[in-house]
Amino acid sequence: MLSRSAERLYWLARYLERTENIARLVSVHMNLLMDLPNGVEMSWLQLLRINAAEQEFYEKNKIANEHNVTHFLLVDESYHGSLFSSLSAARENIRTSRDLLPDEAWEQVNEMYLFVKNSINSVYNRSNRVLFLDEILKGCQRFTGLLSGYMSHNHPYRFIRLGKNIERADMTSRILDLASLLLAESRSDEMRQYETILWVNILKSLNAQLMYRQHVRSSVNGDDVLNFLLLNTSLPRSVGCCIAEIAYCIDDLPNNDALPEELVKLKAYVQAIDTRQTSEAQLREILDELQNKLGELHERISNNWFMQRIDDLS
Repeated sequence: MLSRSAERLYWLARYLERTENIARLVSVHMNLLMDLPNGVEMSWLQLLRINAAEQEFYEKNKIANEHNVTHFLLVDESYHGSLFSSLSAARENIRTSRDLLPDEAWEQVNEMYLFVKNSINSVYNRSNRVLFLDEILKGCQRFTGLLSGYMSHNHPYRFIRLGKNIERADMTSRILDLASLLLAESRSDEMRQYETILWVNILKSLNAQLMYRQHVRSSVNGDDVLNFLLLNTSLPRSVGCCIAEIAYCIDDLPNNDALPEELVKLKAYVQAIDTRQTSEAQLREILDELQNKLGELHERISNNWFMQRIDDLS
């Protein structure tokens, strides 16, 4: 297996995970804003902050309203992090890797790409946008199911899982970074009044509400939500579970050098986080450092496997 093939599969998974994350975030956030009254400090601007895209957005737009933000995040071809750009990049990576994947996987990604390309105008109407996002979410889940059920769980599959879980851990940390707003002492009375709804929204953003109730078995509150999404090793979208999945994939790949040791340090860093003893400012510092560590892990993976030819991976 060539390093360029491994890299394409890795980025295919990252781009598709990013596509699903954007669709889920916009869908959940849209429903949240319809449920909240005016005066609560939640707006479309929060989605730009999660994606670290404020600067690029304001270079093209003056107001962060629903129309502009949904266009930017969903179908703006000039923004590399938009849903359409991510799906286009995923399509290109799978197109050049078709010999490693089931035919149905290529067909699924290509169908999603054509659907988005032909449905760009539908994102401006709220009811049509709901249908648009629902179709994308179902398409990404079908792709995941196809690979799990049809593809040999060998080295190519491990690179796909590796990319998916790094992207997923990064997005979860970004969503939790935004959640620190709910812990701020300066938050308004309106924010305090609707805190439970906002924490539930964070769980919904990660499709984790039901699992939270099953595992935590208590009312929704900030500390429990943060700890669940950071430390739980059973929830697929928690940071702890993603790191465990990354470690599993790396352990089964050849030429992994010192990466397992690096993952032990990363896991220890996450497990040491105690949100009950952490202020809002400290939490933001912790999550910023976590994102930096995930970025460093990506660089280590890239330098270890993608900058050279990989032998004996078949």
